Order: sequence, then structure tokens, then C-alpha cells
Amino acid sequence: MTDQSNPVTDQLFTVRDFIRFGASEFNRAGLYFGHGTDNAWDEAVQLVCVALALTGFDNPAILDARLTVAEKQQVLAFFAQRIEQRLPAAYITHHAKFCGLDFYVDERVLVPRSPIAELIEAGFSPWLEVEPEYILDLCTGSGCIGIACATYFADAEVTLSDISGEALAVAERNIARHDLAHRVQAIESDLFAGLAGHCFDLIVSNPPYVDAEDLAAMPDEYQAEPEIGLGSGSDGLAFTRRLLAEAADYLNDHGLLVVEVGNSAAALAEAYPELPFTWVEFERGGHGVFILTREQLVG
Repeated sequence: MTDQSNPVTDQLFTVRDFIRFGASEFNRAGLYFGHGTDNAWDEAVQLVCVALALTGFDNPAILDARLTVAEKQQVLAFFAQRIEQRLPAAYITHHAKFCGLDFYVDERVLVPRSPIAELIEAGFSPWLEVEPEYILDLCTGSGCIGIACATYFADAEVTLSDISGEALAVAERNIARHDLAHRVQAIESDLFAGLAGHCFDLIVSNPPYVDAEDLAAMPDEYQAEPEIGLGSGSDGLAFTRRLLAEAADYLNDHGLLVVEVGNSAAALAEAYPELPFTWVEFERGGHGVFILTREQLVG
């Protein structure tokens, strides 16, 4: 596919040609989209942009620009990797967008895609009563949620925690990328075990919440992600149960807990009928994110 005399390469010339070709090939291959894009065209655009070191198409004339042989080879290599290995595009490009920020990602972390981004951009309004001084991103993975919080709350000190040392290595890379080492720290911790003595005004978490049946049935693109970041027992609630039992001890007065549980939302509401969950409605799509105050947690 990357040979200079390859008939595919010989018939493709412009950026537009390669986007169209990639989208067609992705549809023919029956790829699954759900890691930052939801269709073959946008996926092809993402891969072509990174392969050509472009940030976008602000100037439409770029679409008719012709590629060099080396650029054609790079684009086609990305396409082949996406189709043959069923990897999320972000693992191929090592780039993912979240809250308008660019993050490094690889197979050690989930690809950023949480609807919590919409809450961060809105300052967690109207639920957050005061500007948070201390924020915890629990199960941080790439660090995207906590780093986005640090960007939107410019005076806050943010802790990123995860049980995976490999994930924290990615988070540390993103802390450095966004020049936030003076306000953001990464701590290896199984839930709150490594956070003794800490209290927070805001705890945000996108923990593992996929039940065993759904996990086994997930498309290959999700199987490429670390299972520790997805699966959480037979009903998807193993981690969330522990979180609800302990979170109040790590929240300051008027503190807020924001957690994504996705498709396990119904099971959670049934398991905890006494808790007054607020389920967030998102303008840009997404579901299964609840909000509780410290007062609601302690009853």
C-alpha cells in the first residue's frame, strides 16, 4: 500500500482524494467509531490531518493541495493500521482532543471522550457553589479531565490519581505538555488509599463502569483499550460502590462529587434508591453522569 508504484497511490493526488478514499475504505471494512468521531469521514480527516501535520482546513484550498510521495505513504500507512489492527485513531496518531485541548494518548490509557467535558467548560454550573481550590481527578488515565479542570479553574490545585502506574506516566507527560507541574500532581492510588490527609472541593471521576456482558461484546476498537479502565464487575458497579462508600471523607464542606457511570446508570439508581442522584442532561450528547453533594452522601 505504501509502494511508490502502488496503483492506489498513483490514482490519489490531493488531500480531498485521500480523505474520500479513507472514508470509503473504513466503511468497506466495517470499522466501529466511538473514540472522538462517530463516522468514517471524520475519522479519515483526523488521520490525514495528523499524517500531514495539519491542524485543520481553515483555508479550503488545502483540500486541493497535492501530496508528496512520502506524505501519501504516511497517510496510507495510517489507514492500513486503522483497518488491519482495528486500533482507535488516537492510538495511531497519539493525539486526542478534550475540552479543546490536545492530549498525548497511547494504549496505556483510554481515549478521552467523556461528556464531562461539557460540565468542565460550564464550570460545573449550577451545582458548584464556590470556586474550587482543590480538585481530584480520580481514575485519571491520560489526565484529560483533571488537566482540563486546571485550565478552566486557573487558581485550583489539581490531583490526578490512578491505580495504574503506566497510565500515570501518560498523565505526567500531559501535565508537562500543558506546563501545569506547578499546580497539578499525579499520585498512584487504589481509589483513596494513597490520598490520606487530602480533602477536595470537587472530585470528578470517569471510573471503570462496564459490566461483564457489555465488556465481552464490545467492538475490537474498545478491546484495544486497557481493560482495567473499562470493566468493573458483573454489573459494572464494583468500583462505584467503593467510591460512594468513601467519597464523603475526602470532600470538604459543600464539596461536589461528579461521576460517569454510562450504561450502568440504571443499575446504580436501583442499587441506591436512598441517594438523590442528579443525572446530568448534555447538549452535545452523552449520558450516565451523576452529581452528589457531600451533604447528600452523608445523608
